[in-house]
Amino acid sequence: MTVERINGGNGEKMIDPFGRHVSYLRVSVTDRCDFRCVYCMSENMTFLPKKDLLTLEELDRLCSAFVAKGVRKLRITGGEPLVRKNIMWLFEALSRHLKSGALDELTLTTNGSQMPRFAEQLAACGVKRVNISLDTLVPEKFKEITRWGNFDQVMAGIDAAQEAGLHVKINAVALKGVNEDEYDDMIRWAHGRGMDMTLIEAMPMGEIDGDRTDQYLPLSVVRARLMDSWTLQDIAYKTGGPARYVEVMETGGKIGFITPMTHNFCESCNRVRLTCTGTLYMCLGQDDAADLRAPLRASADDALLSEAIDEAISRKPKGHDFIIDRRTSKPAVTRHMSVTGG
Repeated sequence: MTVERINGGNGEKMIDPFGRHVSYLRVSVTDRCDFRCVYCMSENMTFLPKKDLLTLEELDRLCSAFVAKGVRKLRITGGEPLVRKNIMWLFEALSRHLKSGALDELTLTTNGSQMPRFAEQLAACGVKRVNISLDTLVPEKFKEITRWGNFDQVMAGIDAAQEAGLHVKINAVALKGVNEDEYDDMIRWAHGRGMDMTLIEAMPMGEIDGDRTDQYLPLSVVRARLMDSWTLQDIAYKTGGPARYVEVMETGGKIGFITPMTHNFCESCNRVRLTCTGTLYMCLGQDDAADLRAPLRASADDALLSEAIDEAISRKPKGHDFIIDRRTSKPAVTRHMSVTGG
C-alpha cells in the first residue's frame, strides 16, 4: 500500500496493492439486532459480550483516524445500529467532519424499526440519506423473513425518515421462492414515493438455520424478468458502494443491483469494514483481518494506530471467493453479516 499526498481534503489517500483508492469505511457499531432475518442469522444467536465492544468514544477516534487518512464516506451499520445505547452521541461527534469538509457523507444502513425515534436527530447531524432494509411488502411474509420484526413499525420508520428530509433507498435481498414475485410491486411502490431500490444477492456468511442454496436467486435472472415489465437503461450513477444502477424509464427511479455471486464488484472496491470490537476486515468475503483495538488502546496518540491501518490496507486482497452451491455446504466465511456490518 502507498499513502499519497493530495491537494485539499485530508491531505492523504490510501492506495491498496491493486491501485484502488480506499475512501469508504463501513462501521458496525453492534452485532445485535431486534430482527432475526432468515438469510442473516439464526433465531437463537449468541452475541458478543458488551464488555468486548469498543466504547463510542473509541469508535469515534477510530473513524476519525480513517478520515485523517483519506476516507470520505462513513456508513454506520450493525446488526441494527440504532439499537446501540447512546448511538446518537457517535453521530453527533462524527458530524464535525462533515462541518469541516473532511468527510463528504455520513450515513447508515438500518432495518427502519428505530427510525421514528431517531430520524430528526440523524438529519440534524448532517445525515442526508439512509438505506432501509425491506424484503417484502406483505406483512405476513415480512414476519416470516424477519421472525421478530414489526411491519407497521418499519413503515412508520420510512415515513419518519422522509418527513425528516432524509433520502431513503430500499434494500431488498432477492430470495428464491420468497419475494421473487414482488419486485414489480416493490419498484412501483418505492419509486412512487421517490425512493430508489437496490436488490442484493444472498451471500454465504455465517451459519443459519436453513440452506442458502434454497434462498439464492441470481440477479441476472431477476433483471431479465424485470425487462418484461420495465424499460431498464444502464446509467453511470454511483453512490460509492458496489451497486450497478439502471434507470426505470417508466418511473424515472433507479434500481441498483449488488451481485457478489454472479458478477463480483471487486475490481472497483474502495471499502473496508470495521467491527464493533475494533477488527478491520479488508474484504467482506475473506477472513484476513487486522486488530486495531490494541494499537488504539496502546497509546493516547494515533501514531501506532495509523501504522496498523497502513499495514492492513497493504494486505487488502484482490477479491472474495463467495460460492453457493449444493457441494459447498459451509459458508464462505464463518462470521455473520451482522458482525462485519452490512
